[in-house]
Amino acid sequence: MSIKFTTNEIRYIGLFETITSATVKDCIIDEEHDKVTFLVKKGDMGLAIGKRGSTIAKMQNKVDKSIEIIEHSDDPGEFIKNLLSVAKVNSIEFSTNAKGNKIATLDVDSKTKRSTIGKNGQNIRRARQFAKRQFDISDIIIK
Repeated sequence: MSIKFTTNEIRYIGLFETITSATVKDCIIDEEHDKVTFLVKKGDMGLAIGKRGSTIAKMQNKVDKSIEIIEHSDDPGEFIKNLLSVAKVNSIEFSTNAKGNKIATLDVDSKTKRSTIGKNGQNIRRARQFAKRQFDISDIIIK
């Protein structure tokens, strides 16, 4: 599945890769919350963050937005756990609905459920976007 980036996403990816030397696999800009989320190649998290967060701070100053970094994984289960790192995920089940859409159902610890969903659902919305773009998973359901 190919991803079509906007001009702004391409600009942010280029700047991020120049500043951090990390390889970006995907990027989502959330204008409503002034946030840019980068999906970096597995193993590039250290490069992306930098010593004591210096690299990420430099990037935040350049774009004047909050920056979030998520590590990619070729395993969809691990990938979803990375997307929702605040969650204590007990289990993940993958299924296909009647229309042929892939669904991921997460059993999340009740203590972390609110932070997993995020304020006004922003965390789960972002996770669904990345899951769709990377693994063609149509929905993530939290129980």
